[in-house]
Amino acid sequence: MTGSIVLFGPPGAGKGTQAGRIVELTGKPQVSTGDMLRAAVKLGSPMGMAAKEFMDAGLLVPDEVIIGLIQERLQEDDAKQGVLFDGFPRTIPQAESLDKIATVSSVISIEVPDDAIVERIVGRRMDSETGDIYHVKFNPAPAEISDRLIQRPDDTEETVRSRLEAYHAQTAPLADWYSERGLLIKIDGNASINKVGDSVEAAVSRIL
Repeated sequence: MTGSIVLFGPPGAGKGTQAGRIVELTGKPQVSTGDMLRAAVKLGSPMGMAAKEFMDAGLLVPDEVIIGLIQERLQEDDAKQGVLFDGFPRTIPQAESLDKIATVSSVISIEVPDDAIVERIVGRRMDSETGDIYHVKFNPAPAEISDRLIQRPDDTEETVRSRLEAYHAQTAPLADWYSERGLLIKIDGNASINKVGDSVEAAVSRIL
């Protein structure tokens, strides 16, 4: 299938895990704007330097620079059959701009209720020595390392609910936008990783 896939869903929906699965199934490279920005800055490309100016000033990189970076990325050999966009677009204007430079053939939306997202993220604990991630309910750490577990500053309920509010205001409307174009595939993300993976595989097999 020639054309790119967009993967989106709220923070903590498990997009990272499922992105890896989609890459394996389709052979399309995963493109995240964060990775792309870092690579362009390191490479010193004109777009990378433009992005660096905004980042150094503590400002958001404007959409036109992001779109320029994506356009550059789509010229690379491994992107000839499309890519997997992870975390982009985040807004309808971004989707409209993306539509002008890339063919999006399907959009996979991993849907998880807010309360389940809060439970997932707020319950996360990190081993301060190894960086391994555990969960107080779903994946408890061994008792012998419990005294060195920490909760990351961004994993508080207040922070998570604030991020979810921003997601619902800016990104969730994309579901309707893509649905109107017949591209949206909804996945129930409030299940085990394996079940969600099976749903993603079934969705990908339909669009390949």
